Amino acid sequence: MRAVPDISFEGWNVDEPTFLRMAKEAIDAIDDAGIPYAFIGGIASALHGRPRWTHDVDIFVRPEDAPRTLDALAGAGFATQRTDSFWLFKGIKAGVLVDVIFRSTGDIYLDDEMLARTSLEEFKGLRLRVVAPEDLVVIKAVVHDEKTPRHWFDALGIVARAELDWDYLIRRARRAARRVASLLLYAQSNDIAVPASAIRSLIDVILEPEAASPAAPGRMSA
Repeated sequence: MRAVPDISFEGWNVDEPTFLRMAKEAIDAIDDAGIPYAFIGGIASALHGRPRWTHDVDIFVRPEDAPRTLDALAGAGFATQRTDSFWLFKGIKAGVLVDVIFRSTGDIYLDDEMLARTSLEEFKGLRLRVVAPEDLVVIKAVVHDEKTPRHWFDALGIVARAELDWDYLIRRARRAARRVASLLLYAQSNDIAVPASAIRSLIDVILEPEAASPAAPGRMSA
């Protein structure tokens, strides 16, 4: 692994041809190594929802494949860094940053079900594998915060544009039911078509612990 401790692992504002060329080199290296992966982040958001540009390449891999992914990038000439052993490694070349994410906020991992739902898509001449729109909605709803409001609006763009499998979305959202239910309610308030049954299902998930516990003294049970 070609780790370079004194290099800045921050992406530059590169031109589009450079970005696409480096993204292709990263994809080819990971494909050649036979590592299962899926794009998340700005490129996946642009494919499934609202168009927007990004300066980073966000690749989701399984935790056990993260070191091999760094090795593959290093073999393609990327400088690499084990940035955070909890969730993130990085590679960089020609100013293009590749985030190797192996644990997303909310303890979301690239599991077999998510992998089975990925699809090969085309982005500005690149062929790449992306997560399903339902999984990206959940990831975006969970990861957004005050510093990164774009994730919330990326998720809304996906809900507005993509043909969603609502049963699958609800199943994947169970561990983040409050976040996703809030997003879907907000989407409805902006006249985005969301089935009421989907929101109701998530609210049922949220209320499950309360329904399963005995009524507190002095309270009337429903």
